[in-house]
Amino acid sequence: MVYESAYVPGLLQTERYARWLIDNHVPTLDEETVERRVAARMERQGILTEHKPLVDLSFVVFEAALRVPQVDTDQLRRLLDASRLRNVVLQVLPFERTTPAALMGPMVLLETRDHERFAFAEGTLSSELSADPEVVRQTTERLSMIRTQALRPDDSARFIERMVDHQ
Repeated sequence: MVYESAYVPGLLQTERYARWLIDNHVPTLDEETVERRVAARMERQGILTEHKPLVDLSFVVFEAALRVPQVDTDQLRRLLDASRLRNVVLQVLPFERTTPAALMGPMVLLETRDHERFAFAEGTLSSELSADPEVVRQTTERLSMIRTQALRPDDSARFIERMVDHQ
């Protein structure tokens, strides 16, 4: 699975950051719904280490997502820990390398064990999951462009480490 995000992807969020995102939903969610969604998000994180065989995951996170006040030292360390997993690649797209393709909203590319490919695009009011080969091709092309502009994984880790040092 590859993921490009304008925020820290759910699989890499601390509970505190996830709660902040979910609790600030518009329209406002009731407390039970917030708790259920936070619990579900935390449970899904098991895909990082508990799924056998391991699922290969690749993330590109826009620097702006790392600069919001709610991204604290714990969240940055969570990203660093995840980036050290053998099945995870984490890249940061810094401000100075941002392309228009990176500003079109979060997206996910998925490939099943049977090699079926899906593209998922998130929007403010709606999201779309598609198996249409043209949509998957366009999403793949967009993500490929973004990944070429992002820092290499080792440079991304150093970037995040510097952020931790300056907090």
